[in-house]
Order: sequence, then structure tokens, then C-alpha cells
Amino acid sequence: MNRFRSMSRKAQLLWGIAVVYVLGLIFFIAVWGVHGHKNETYKVIDAYKLETWFKIGPISFNKGVLYLLMATVLTIVTMLWVARQMKRRPSRTQVAVEWMYDLTRSMTRENMSEELAQRWFPLIFTLFVFIGFSNLIGYIPLPIDTSEPINILGVEVPAFQIYAAVTNVAVPFVLALVVWISFNVEGVRHHGFMGYIKSLIPAGVKGPMLLLMYPLELVSNLLRLLSLTIRLWANLLAGHLLIDFMAGTLAVLLGLEVLGWFTLPIAVIIFLFEAVLIAGLQAFIFAILAAIYLGGATSQSH
Repeated sequence: MNRFRSMSRKAQLLWGIAVVYVLGLIFFIAVWGVHGHKNETYKVIDAYKLETWFKIGPISFNKGVLYLLMATVLTIVTMLWVARQMKRRPSRTQVAVEWMYDLTRSMTRENMSEELAQRWFPLIFTLFVFIGFSNLIGYIPLPIDTSEPINILGVEVPAFQIYAAVTNVAVPFVLALVVWISFNVEGVRHHGFMGYIKSLIPAGVKGPMLLLMYPLELVSNLLRLLSLTIRLWANLLAGHLLIDFMAGTLAVLLGLEVLGWFTLPIAVIIFLFEAVLIAGLQAFIFAILAAIYLGGATSQSH
């Protein structure tokens, strides 16, 4: 006991968590054992279906719309608040926003001309901040799962769930479509329609090789739309599914209660990894690819 008291607070906390974890394993094994059964009724993908809560005209309001609205409001409010609170001795929020601003300015200036950077910086910065907020709030558990409600004193209330708007492929597709249309329009504006079509041909390619390379370049241009969409959608969806599986979904599927407690630390590690690194990284990658595509559309030449 004296040795435990002599430890640092951090060490005491870690030992306490370890003891609770081991006692939890013993408890689950003692009460439910280690015999499971296959759950045929539970469907993992059901948690990501968009169940309509209510409609306003043709618009169906669901958790996907809710998360988009939250990300939009956070983006607008944060930008307006920082703009009005700019100080020589900045707050932490101002420092974070100024860092994102400088990073985005660097993205645009390194990949396109100064004139083009000034024109497209607002779009790229907005995409960076909006996707970042959208990803981050996707790791905050909220009572939004109306498909699996909890009964509390006879009242059914939505279960808590982590959910990100971009786990619905329609959202990253629309964001990617905005970027795809933007860089193609900018390419046509810069080169002219026929000039832009010719600029897609790699420099130095002539003769019969054109018959092979040109169709590939046209497909490559279209695939940028798909790659932007799939990269953002698949990474966030995979991360959320991994967290769900390790936090209890796998235990439910196998009907093995102790497995949920056993894999819980893995869920916490994946959660921290996703929330701290992946959420911001995916926003950064989407924004920098948008800058690269916009710059490339005006710099290509035949």
C-alpha cells in the first residue's frame, strides 16, 4: 500500500485502470462464462442507415442532416468569432485557426499561381475547416440512434452513437464533385476548351502512343472524382466500424459478453488515433489534393 501511495498520480491511475480491467474480465467470465452464440438478427450496417425523423417540404431530416448542420454552424460561428476576437496575444482557438489559415495559404501558393491562389483560397480553406469539423464531431457520442432506442422507465429514447456525415458516401461525393467541376472549369478558362483537352495529353507523347495514352488520361481525370470521394468516405467509415466492433459490436454478433470488455482497450486506442490524427489528416489531404488539381489544371500544357 505504501508503495502504491509513493507512485505518481499518473502511475496510480494506470494501475487503477489495469486492476478494474482485470476485475471486469473476471466478473464477466464468472457471470456469463465464455460460451457464445451467433447473433442472426443484429445487422452492423443498420447503425449507418438514415432513418427519417421528420420532413420539411421535400427535405428529410435525419442524423446525417443534423451532423451536416452542426459542422456548418461550427465552421461559420468559429470563423466569425475569431474574426471579431483577433488580438495580438491570441487565444488557443485563434492560434488554431491562424495555423489552419497559414497551412492552407501554403497549400495554395505552392501549387498554383498567386492570382489563382487568391481566387480559390476561400474554397480550399472552407473545405479544410468544414471537413475537419465534420470529422471531429463524428467522434462525439450523441443520442441519435433512433433505430436502436433504449427503454428508460417506459420511455424509449435514442441510443448514443458516434456518427460522421461523411460515412454516407453522398456527402464526400458532393464535396468531391465541387472540386472536380472547379478544376475542370478553371482549366477550360485558362487554356480554352480545346486547349484544355489537349493539355491532358502528357508532354512528349506523340504518334500511335496517343491512341493509348489519351483515353487513359481522360479516365484519370474522371477517376479523381472517385478517388476524392472514396478516400474520405472509406477512411472515416472504416475507422467508425473498427471502433464499433472493438467497443461491443463484435461481442453482440458472437453473443459473447466478455469479448466486449476484453476488446474495449483496443476500441479506446483506435478512437484516440482516429479522433486525434485521422480526422484532421483526411481534411488536410482533401484540401491539398483540391489545391493540386486546381493548380495542375492551369499548368498542364501540350
